[in-house]
Amino acid sequence: MGKEQCICLLTAHDVKPTANRIVIAEALASADCPMSMKELEYSILSIDKSNIFRTLMLFKAHHLVHVIEDGNGSVKYELCLSHDDKEDEDEHLHFFCEQCHKTFCLHDIPVPGISLPADYELRSINCVVKGLCPKCRKQ
Repeated sequence: MGKEQCICLLTAHDVKPTANRIVIAEALASADCPMSMKELEYSILSIDKSNIFRTLMLFKAHHLVHVIEDGNGSVKYELCLSHDDKEDEDEHLHFFCEQCHKTFCLHDIPVPGISLPADYELRSINCVVKGLCPKCRKQ
């Protein structure tokens, strides 16, 4: 995803496309798997940690990132390609490799539907499958 596409995505989600926000969106878009805060810091040396964090929280509030708690004590972020700024229409499963500690997106596998009792309100679903990725499995 290029700069212009990132600007369009930010604008579609009512986020002003500032230089820092574009850089962070581009970093997330170019990643081959969800990134932790530390990984983002290393890949974007021109933006400080607090600015990256504030931008991620803004993106989260506008449904621009998926926040993945991989169960390993780390939170990872991936760019949400949903066209709806109120709801994530591209929810999918994630796979955490217990050997290499990478988190992978399983885009073709949607999050299973969950039916809650009438008094409960669903806000988010965090669905992570754990095991060995193909590369680690071969070792």
